[in-house]
Amino acid sequence: MIIVCIGICIRGVFNLNNEEYLINFLEKENTPIIKKKKHMYLAYRGLEQAYTYVLIDGVVKTSIIMNDGREFNLDYVTPVDIVSLVRDEVSNYTSAPFNVRIESDEATFYRIPRIKFWEYVKNDQQLQDYVREYYRNKLSETIESLQYMTMNGKKGAVCSFLYKLVNQFGVEAEGGILIDFNVTNEDIAGFCGISTRNSVNRIIHDLKEEGVVKIHNQKLVVLDKAYLEEFTGRESF
Repeated sequence: MIIVCIGICIRGVFNLNNEEYLINFLEKENTPIIKKKKHMYLAYRGLEQAYTYVLIDGVVKTSIIMNDGREFNLDYVTPVDIVSLVRDEVSNYTSAPFNVRIESDEATFYRIPRIKFWEYVKNDQQLQDYVREYYRNKLSETIESLQYMTMNGKKGAVCSFLYKLVNQFGVEAEGGILIDFNVTNEDIAGFCGISTRNSVNRIIHDLKEEGVVKIHNQKLVVLDKAYLEEFTGRESF
């Protein structure tokens, strides 16, 4: 069975100087800052969107609601990243391509009118470099996800996803690596194209029995990162 687990990708590794430049540029332009609380929505798919948002603190999730009502998760977005750099560059309003929901206790964003943002980019070479790198990395991440997540089956899709969480949220802990972010089995199912969380429950149970993961204070601790890495097609170093 082919399980498509798309877009659960770690944020692209941008040139730090470009990120710093973007933040400094927006600060100099006195760009408004907004804050959103956990489970509030920044955007809904299909509704008009007049702004570009740059995430500077917190975690957000992008997703699509399918016709049967299930949520298909696309990505966890972490700072510094542009949340809504999509669609055309000339319209004052454009429809949001996906839902954007805050997953951390709070998230902080720069909010820039879309037209103004693209004017900034047009007139600044380093911002142009940043945007090109942004698109290049997002495309590379998606292709990579498709490459090693479509042929692994349900368990392989979950293992690949957990490996990405390790790289995105992992911190060293006694005996393993703590995924320092609350991710439910329902979320995992939504990211990996699995229809029910019960399937994820069984997979996590099996991984616990095999000594690959454990649960501590309702968070996952990875005990055997190399096992998860086998499902990504990457070489261990």
